[in-house]
Parts: sequence; C-alpha cells; structure tokens
Amino acid sequence: MRILLYTGKGGVGKTSVSAACALRCAELGYRTVVLSTDSAHSLGDSFDTRIGSDLVELAPNLWGQEIDLLHQMDKYWGRVQEYLNVLFSWRGMDSLVAEETSVLPGMAELASLMHISHLADSGDYDTIIIDAAPTGSTLQLLSFPDIARWYIEKIMPFERRTLQIARPIVSRMSDLPLPDDDLFESVEDLVNVLERTSLLLGDSQVSSMRLVINPERMVIKEAQRAYAYLNLYGYAVDSVVCNRVFPQELQDVYFSGWIEAQRRNLAFVEEAFQPLPISRIPFFEEEVLGQNMLRRMAATLFGDDLERGGEGDPTRLFYQGEPQKIFARNGHYILSIALPLVAKDEVNLHRSVVDELIVRIGNWKRNIALPIGLARLKIDGAKYEGDRLNILFRKQEGHADDALDSLQSSPWEQLKSRLQGDVV
Repeated sequence: MRILLYTGKGGVGKTSVSAACALRCAELGYRTVVLSTDSAHSLGDSFDTRIGSDLVELAPNLWGQEIDLLHQMDKYWGRVQEYLNVLFSWRGMDSLVAEETSVLPGMAELASLMHISHLADSGDYDTIIIDAAPTGSTLQLLSFPDIARWYIEKIMPFERRTLQIARPIVSRMSDLPLPDDDLFESVEDLVNVLERTSLLLGDSQVSSMRLVINPERMVIKEAQRAYAYLNLYGYAVDSVVCNRVFPQELQDVYFSGWIEAQRRNLAFVEEAFQPLPISRIPFFEEEVLGQNMLRRMAATLFGDDLERGGEGDPTRLFYQGEPQKIFARNGHYILSIALPLVAKDEVNLHRSVVDELIVRIGNWKRNIALPIGLARLKIDGAKYEGDRLNILFRKQEGHADDALDSLQSSPWEQLKSRLQGDVV
C-alpha cells in the first residue's frame, strides 16, 4: 500500500496534480481513493463532478471523498469531549466556553488524519492520495499526532487502576466527575490510532510527501521551508512538482518578462531541491478540468508508460533518504537529522529534560525523545555536515559499543517512535 500526500502554497495546483495522480493510479489497476483534507474543498471541481463527505466512485478503481472535518472530530473525539464538558462545567466554566475549551487545538484536522489511518487499515485500497491543505495547515496537520498525544497526557493524567481504587474515596469527599472505563477505552483507542497514524505517515516505504510549486520565487521559498520542516518531523519527501511552466516556444512581448523570470526561477528550483527529482507540468492552453485533462496532466507528469512499477507509475519511490540515523564516530554517538535548506544560524538546540532535545527552526520547534542508549549521555555540541544536523553525544568511559548496537538492532518502527518525540 502507498500513501501519497501533495502539499504546497495555496493556488499552485495541488488539487489538479492530486486528481491526475489518482486517476493514473486507478488506470494502472490500483484500488485508489483520493481525499481532500482542505476545508475549502475543490477536488470535485477537478473531476467536474460532485464529491461529498462520503466516498463516491469516480471511475473504475477510483473513489473520492471531501472529508467533513466536524463529523470526523465527533467520531474520534466525541466521547472524550463529553467528559471534558462535564468536568469544565463542574469547575464553574460557562457551558459554551467549556464546549469550545474541550476541543484540542487542531482536533478537526487531526481527525482527518485518523480517517486516513482507518482507510489504510481497512485493506480496501492499494493507494491513498491526499490533496492536502496549503503548506502551513499541512505542517500543522502532520505534527498533530505528537501534539495531541502531549495534550491527552497532560489533560487526562489519570491511570485506570489508581482511579478504580480512589473512586470510592473521592465520591464520598467530592462530587468531582470521574472518568469511567468507557472513557479510558476511548482515550486508549485514540492514542493507539494516533501512534498508528504517526508511524504510518513516517514510514518512507509506505508514505511519501510531494511538494507542488509554481516557478515563482515566493512559492519556491515557502516550499523550501516546508521541505525543511517535513524533514524535521521525519516525513519523507520524494519529489517536487513544478506546475504551470510556460512553454519555451511561447513568443509574446507581454509574456517575455514572465518567461525570463521563470527561466531564472527554474534554475533556482534545481539548485534548491537537489537531489530530489523535479517534474515539470506546462501551463496548458485550457483549464485542467475533467478526466480528459487530468489524463493529459498525468501523461505530462508521469509519462506514457502504463505499466505497474514502470516509469509512469506514481506509486514508485522517486527518492529515498534517511531523515534520522544514529552512528558512532571518534568517541561520540551521533544523532543525525536531515535538515536541508536550513542555515546554521537558524537552528537552535537545547536539552529540556534528561531524555529530550528541543530543536527549533524559526517558529517551529520539536521535542525529540532520545533512545535510552543516548538519553544518559552528555551532549558535546552539534554541527552541520552537508544538509544534516549532527548532534554529538560523548561516550562514557568504559561505555561499550553494545549500547549503540542495541539501538541499531531494534526494530526500526520502535526506534522511530522513540525519535519522533513530542511537539509542544
């Protein structure tokens, strides 16, 4: 199974590219679903048909859905929200304020991610294509599993066994509403789905993020930042799609300035995103609307090879890299994080508690939970090597390499879940 997420600045053509990719996958025989997580849905417009909050068959092997965020939030968070409403009201909070406060920041968007996990686990689809919201919202969306886990642990610090013992005592002394077993089960299910979603999207063999840009300097700059942030959170970007490129044969005085600007910007794109493969889509002479135009876009983007696994298969991995890795060198263990396109002076690093690091780039920061083998070691500094931030941990005297070996021999999924940490 493959999950392909297309994101970029608003208006660059993400929806058209997502729809074209989905149509090509379906015509290759993959059971494909294309989803819109943007609150301003336009997926139905691309297919020139109505797509609602339920799955709709668009073509053989192809289904589409424009996710109803409020419905998804009620489905995954409704039981917990009911309890929080009661708890906040008990504390004297106005009922309307309590209802608003009981919703986690970004919970509606988070619920759409959890729906993706549900579709992936259903086994009904070979390929899931995500037409994501504009860049900033997508970055928030992808960081929400970690954020929500942090909020749940802080808002609901109860342990079921402890509460079972304390409930008779508390009930005699106070009318504080206490969570029941059903609520605990709802929270446990929610946390399990969050973990599953985070691992699913962070698995580079399953999920790929793809940046859609136009050859405009402002758009390219935003995509560069998105590329850095996606790497910060451990999500694999495997290609860049440059949409609406003026054909070189276009000869017109009015467009000559635009053509020259695009020529310079296309060179900048090649420099900025190497070694990622960069595909170009021309500015078509008509609007990309309906399946015929989507097929034309897919042919331009992926080629005419209609064989599974071939050059024209959108599900193949276009680039593979290592967002995070651990190795030993010169008396240190090194945690290496891929942070391309980020200047050294933009990165701030410090240790918050014994087993966490905080990496900050601009307005974004992430807590990285360290593996046990590194958590007890002192940090000896950090430095850039190429496009990677290497954080150096000093080996203790007599500290054998079997600690590192144990890290490397652990299942990648376990190591990755430890490295992904908590966002605060």
